[in-house]
Amino acid sequence: MKKITVTLAVISLAACNQRKESSLQIGEPEEIVTKTYDELEKADWLLGEWGNTSAEGNLTETWKQENDSTFVGESFITAAIDTVFHENVVLQQKNDSLFYNVTVKGQNNDKPVAFYMTTANDEQVVFENPKHDFPNKITYSLISSDSLVAEISGMKDGKESKEMFAMKKK
Repeated sequence: MKKITVTLAVISLAACNQRKESSLQIGEPEEIVTKTYDELEKADWLLGEWGNTSAEGNLTETWKQENDSTFVGESFITAAIDTVFHENVVLQQKNDSLFYNVTVKGQNNDKPVAFYMTTANDEQVVFENPKHDFPNKITYSLISSDSLVAEISGMKDGKESKEMFAMKKK
């Protein structure tokens, strides 16, 4: 009788262990993979609202994080009560590349123009599209934690041209 009880206990214990092992294997991933967006993170200092007031008008640029791989931006210039310039930007990481897709109403048939990141560090991000008429290059430079300069540059009317927009964080 003792042999039967011990044998049953060993069999029950072995069966419980097998059931426990098999339940751990079903539906559990072997490894949890976390996708990172290192290229987008290089531009996270853009997030927030920036602006400047000049003789030409009031410039406002706002950046928000839409999701893990995308920032959305909006820039506009107002003069008196009129909006004289408006653009929407989607800054998106796809694989290991960061793209700056800008849409300006009334330009390029209202379709976005893509620029790709060519340089990035803690204080500057540069986007280029050599096939675009003007600008070919868009640069954001962080001057201090509350100050940046956006610059557009390229060939315009056969000459090298550059426009700079200094902004303070609001």
